[in-house]
Amino acid sequence: MFNISAVIFAGGASRRMGRNKALLPFGKYDTLAQYQYERLKFLFKKVYISTKNPELFRFTKNFVIDFSDQFAPTVGLLSSIEQLGEERFFVLSVDSPFVGESEIKKLLERDVDNATVARVNSSVHPLCGIYHANLKNELHKMIDENRHKLQNLLKDRGATYVDFDNILAFSNLNDPNEYKKALSLV
Repeated sequence: MFNISAVIFAGGASRRMGRNKALLPFGKYDTLAQYQYERLKFLFKKVYISTKNPELFRFTKNFVIDFSDQFAPTVGLLSSIEQLGEERFFVLSVDSPFVGESEIKKLLERDVDNATVARVNSSVHPLCGIYHANLKNELHKMIDENRHKLQNLLKDRGATYVDFDNILAFSNLNDPNEYKKALSLV
């Protein structure tokens, strides 16, 4: 077990999917969010769901509640920093069900400061990595200025990028076709 908490980001708008992807059935679970929660709870000291509406996720009582009217990962990260009160935490998007223990371990082994995130074929995955509480002021500033691109935060604060070759592990379920393909792999 990793001595760090994990936050599953499940508060997105799911525009390309056409419905809330966190609530789609996945594997033997009623929802993709529950699938992620159940597999990650054996790897981390505690697992939280970052959401605007905890009523949607009755399988747990561990939440980071995003009270903002904005759908932005910057808001979820800031809420996690403020509500968890931990020095660092792992984040994973709910729509990345194939990131496994070996990928997480590699990220943790390379973690130094600020943020450590996955990169595959030069494509950065900002919602698969470790974020540190020392980013709090920068996140406040970004939100106040309505700047929400995590790529900018990572670049400005000198994030550590960890390269991976396994493209499948970092597949995102953004639209109905990707979801259907992922179901065939579970």
